[in-house]
Amino acid sequence: MKKIIIAIDGYSSCGKSTLAKQLAKKLNYVYIDTGAMYRAVALFALQNGFIDVDFFDEKALIQHLDKINVSFSFNAELNTSETFLNGKNIEKEIRGIIISNLVSKIAKIKEVRAKMVELQREMGKKKGLVMDGRDIGSVVFPDAELKIFMTAAFEIRAKRRFEELKAKGDNTSYEAVLKNIVSRDDDDTSRTENPLIKAPDAVVLDNSNINQEEQFLIVMNLVNEKLKS
Repeated sequence: MKKIIIAIDGYSSCGKSTLAKQLAKKLNYVYIDTGAMYRAVALFALQNGFIDVDFFDEKALIQHLDKINVSFSFNAELNTSETFLNGKNIEKEIRGIIISNLVSKIAKIKEVRAKMVELQREMGKKKGLVMDGRDIGSVVFPDAELKIFMTAAFEIRAKRRFEELKAKGDNTSYEAVLKNIVSRDDDDTSRTENPLIKAPDAVVLDNSNINQEEQFLIVMNLVNEKLKS
């Protein structure tokens, strides 16, 4: 049966990972959360004293990139893929506001992006893959059969992220979440190395006013068209 690569890009807190996981499960494809890969690098930098809110030793991080191994393992009990840093499950540690506030700084670094892109391309050699991030369709897999570019209004994304954190027991305020999203959008679109842009052949999906089920059906129709062609 024909297999394709599905590249999902877009702004932070647009639900890229949720959609990607739904598609991977439906199609029995491999799912890779590239955002988690950069979050893992951010956690490594934080744990080793290379970065903090007002401090970042880029040179030290670059010198230690060869000590970073990011991998994924499927948790059958939770029915989800979990992120591992050097063999340790870090899924919970990388989802908080602290890492969210640091990850864009990490993602700006040329050497970090080169290492992550190399790993990502290796993962996609056999196709049958759904990958989400910021530059999947534009840089990592420019020849992907299907490219989706997701967006939604600032306030809606902030509300979704706030509710998600609240459900996990995180007391971060809505205002702090909104500020983080606005800041990350600016970082993602203005960075020199592989900024967030819509690939020319990507399909724009604004989910400000549609739910997850409606979104999934829209994209599955696009997938089926590609599988038939």
